[in-house]
Amino acid sequence: MDLQARYRVPALTGLLTVVSLALVFGAVLGAIPRSALPTAPASVLGAIPHANAVVSALAIGTIVGGVRAIRRGNVARHRKLMLSSFGLFALFLVLYLYRITLEGPTDFTGPSVVETYFYLPFLAIHILLAIIAIPAVYYVLLLAYTYPVSELPSTNHPRAGKLAAGLWLISFSMGIAVYTMLYLVW
Repeated sequence: MDLQARYRVPALTGLLTVVSLALVFGAVLGAIPRSALPTAPASVLGAIPHANAVVSALAIGTIVGGVRAIRRGNVARHRKLMLSSFGLFALFLVLYLYRITLEGPTDFTGPSVVETYFYLPFLAIHILLAIIAIPAVYYVLLLAYTYPVSELPSTNHPRAGKLAAGLWLISFSMGIAVYTMLYLVW
């Protein structure tokens, strides 16, 4: 275990959060130049939202499996599933950032009354929960990385892990609902 990192978990959490959110907001707001990325064919860019919906569904499965594993005392399976969840989240984020940087956000094409009174508030809650989930996930993973398994129960890992898993599940689920509204319903 990395003892220096152990004492810097809050600072590392903050740093990773700031970098992640800067990338996301930079992509969404057009601050990342398109020329910085190689361009993919339109078919690849068009497939990314669908791939990300699958990635999100897989992440929901690995998070639920990880929670069940730790409740049953299977630490090795819990660790494997939660690391898989993080890998899926990273894949989602890379694909999302790539597409958003090149094409910008997807416009809602449904009825304006639905957009105003349902879609936009729903999207705002999804974004807020995703923003809150990011530092929670980093914090829990950094605790798991910097402490031996035998010491984790005496840290904030169990409590923060419940919060992170819950936020992650809700955020991924709401993301699938946003995808459904944007690509399947309208």
